[in-house]
Order: sequence, then C-alpha cells, then structure tokens
Amino acid sequence: MLQLGDEVTLYSVVFALVLLGTRSPVWTTALTASLYLFLTMFRFPQVPTSRALQVLHPVGPGNVSVVAHRCGGHDAPENTIVAIRESSKNGATAVELDLEFSADSVPILMHDETVDRTTNGSGPLSQMRLSDLGKLDAAAKHRLRDKFAGEKIPTLEQAVEECIKLQLTIYFDVKGHPDEAAAALKELYKKHPVLYNTSIVCSFEPKVIYRMRQSDPEVVTALTHRPWSLSRLGDGAPRFSSPWKHRWMTLLDVALDWAHHHVLWKLCGISAFLIQKNFVSPDYALYWARRGVEVVAWTVNTKVEKDYYQDVLQVNYITDSLVEDCEPHY
Repeated sequence: MLQLGDEVTLYSVVFALVLLGTRSPVWTTALTASLYLFLTMFRFPQVPTSRALQVLHPVGPGNVSVVAHRCGGHDAPENTIVAIRESSKNGATAVELDLEFSADSVPILMHDETVDRTTNGSGPLSQMRLSDLGKLDAAAKHRLRDKFAGEKIPTLEQAVEECIKLQLTIYFDVKGHPDEAAAALKELYKKHPVLYNTSIVCSFEPKVIYRMRQSDPEVVTALTHRPWSLSRLGDGAPRFSSPWKHRWMTLLDVALDWAHHHVLWKLCGISAFLIQKNFVSPDYALYWARRGVEVVAWTVNTKVEKDYYQDVLQVNYITDSLVEDCEPHY
C-alpha cells in the first residue's frame, strides 16, 4: 500500500504544478481529484505478501536469490536450454527468460529484435518463422561456441518446462507486445499453475505489466527501470549528439523516474522493482520495503559487488555469470 506520506506528497506536487501552470484553483482541484479517482478506480492491488515472498525468496525468507541474466549469458549461450541447465548447475536460484515472438506468433526466447548478435543468422524476428529460427545456431557468437555448438533457440514452452524440472524460479522479461505477451503468459500459467508461486513477470514498459495484471491479476509482477535511460546509454554516454534533444530527453527522464516511483508502481500493483545496480543503496531498498515492494538489482557481475548485495544490502541480484567476474550487458 502507498504510505500516507506518499499520498500527501503525490497530490501536493500535482496540485502545485497544475496551479502554477493553469493559475486556476478550480481546474487545479478538478485535475488533482481526477488523478485520485483514476488511481483509486483503476489500480491493481499487490498480490499477497506471502506469495510474493515465495517467488522472490524461493530458498526462504531473508535469503538472497541469485538470478541468471538471460539464463546466464556469460557462462553459456544466452536464452538457451543449455544455459538454463548451466545456471542450475552453477547455483542460480532463478533465471531470467527474455520473451519475444517469431513471425508466426510463437513465443520464443530472444533478447533482441533481430537474430544477428547471438546466432549465425541475420534479420528481424518479425520476418522469421519458428521453422526458420530452428535452423540457426544460437551459440554461433558466444565465447564458448565450440563447447555449445549447435544449440537451438528454444520456445518459451520448452524453456519453462526445463525450469520447472530444475525447480528454478523464472523472471519473465517481456520486451513488448503487451497483448500478445499477456495472452501467451496467461495460457502458460493456466497450463502450469506452479508458475503462480515460482515466477514473476517483469518489463521496462508499464503497459506490459498493467496488461498482464488485467489478463491475470494473480500473477506476481515487477517494473524494470534504469534512470536516465531516455537520454543516456547503459554505460552513461549521451544517447543523442544534439544538445537540445539531450536536454529534452533528460527532462522526460526526470518525469519518467518520478512516475515510476510515485504513480506507476501503485497503478500496476507490483511486488518488485528491478533497478540498475548503480542506484541501489540501503536507503533505496528501505524506500521500497516500506511500500511492500522488493528491490532486485541488475547486472551485478563481480565478486565484490555480489558480496555487497549478499551480505550488506541483502537484496536479490541479477548476474551474467555464476562462476567468474565479467563485463555487464546493458
């Protein structure tokens, strides 16, 4: 639940900004009241805390969960069955599965919108049927390509069945396609009810999470966020060369960040907030804990960082490797 202090701050800020913009107490009151009614009528409640904790802490309360990013893409070809198996063998308690769709609308595992970066093929997923994808080598561009040569791009169903067999918690990372993703996941939860207690649906796009809650309000969900993502790349470099565009996107970043922390999380009724590791601190984790939301950090790829999250912050983290230090994927 949103705390009383949050309510007062949220509506006070909105009231002040609208009043400054309109100079009309009537319009200001009406618009602020409309926001209150909108959040009251259309927000989703969080799932029961006991079930969220079961998903987020599968090895027990207080124990940090280690999530293999893209199924552990440093240790094996990302988003493949062999990567899921390697992650389990190397001690992961959960894996992140990136959900995309083939041209014939089959849900598959793939991070990008094209197959170029990870396979021996080329082209957008939107133009490749499942039969086309089945001919590709998903290990072709991996550093351990010789060891894992011939690994295939799995369907979502194949990956989920492997995770269930290995008793791994699943973080479904949905890249887009709100309606298609919600429908596919709803069918998956219907076929495998164990997922309600062993998985969480995550996305950078609030629309995806809201649509998922509309489709099935019993699913545990999370928003994913990186501050300054509109104006800067993952390594911090400016995304645009134009100073004016950079400043405009920076302003939008401020608004988006405020919305995530004060409106969107409540509207979607999330149970976790996945945030880029550089922004996590004890105070930040406490901020979300007071709202009944768990912090999960990404991407934590060195032993020093892992020890800090494990022993000091006691916050779940997502990592590219379970066995050695490595550079992060943004």
